[in-house]
Amino acid sequence: MNGQETFEPTANRIREFLKQGKRFDNRKLDEFRGIIIEKNVSKKAEGSVNVKIGKTEVMIGVKMDVGTPYPDSMNKGNLIVTAELLPLSSERFESGPPKFPAIELGRIIDRCIRESKFIDFEKLCIVEGEKVWNVYIDIYSLNDDGNLLDAAGIGAVAALKIAKIPHYDEKEEKIDYDVASTKKLPLEKEPPLSITIHKIGDSILVDPTREEEDLSTTRITIGSTNGIISSIQKGESEALEIEEVKKIIDLYEKVTKKVLQKIEKDLK
Repeated sequence: MNGQETFEPTANRIREFLKQGKRFDNRKLDEFRGIIIEKNVSKKAEGSVNVKIGKTEVMIGVKMDVGTPYPDSMNKGNLIVTAELLPLSSERFESGPPKFPAIELGRIIDRCIRESKFIDFEKLCIVEGEKVWNVYIDIYSLNDDGNLLDAAGIGAVAALKIAKIPHYDEKEEKIDYDVASTKKLPLEKEPPLSITIHKIGDSILVDPTREEEDLSTTRITIGSTNGIISSIQKGESEALEIEEVKKIIDLYEKVTKKVLQKIEKDLK
């Protein structure tokens, strides 16, 4: 009996449950699993968190160094987001150069943060045209039980909010890590949040488990700040009707407030 044959009965049962508005872990379609955010998990990062959504777990670190600005933004700092899907988190991931899922995850999180204007990049300029701060967001999967996208999005925002800019010695023109820094990143008060909505059959839901995510035929990741949508990224191949898109946006607005409250609570 091959893997597809052993999985199909479970897949059919999941689809039938979803038609009735039910899930195997007793959640509603608009309900997240428990979210836990642990701060300062890395001594080497300027800001770091561990995020768990159910059994899904990611670690996010923010690092900073001094570099040159991009030619089209000579008075602004730089943002670089990368994701590494570690083999220890799933048998589906392999060692080696990043593959499409990791590249896509990094780009979606990058777009959410960049388009939201959460970071004031002009304030990360040291010498216009010469020196600016580079902000690196590194995402590592520790366990994949579905919805790595939202775990990474929550973690990226949380790590940025607690990150400190290293002390830069202007005379020596280098970072001095021996001097403690209390200077935070220049961030907007209201953080952005990316939430991914999935469609399975005719059902629209958030925070899928790994088994549910495998059945998803369409997903949309929405990023917003202060209720204003700043980024939308569609994944998978199935098209959506206009009414389905409206339903997705309504669901996003419903769950966003609760997730933001959880972030603020765990970071206090």
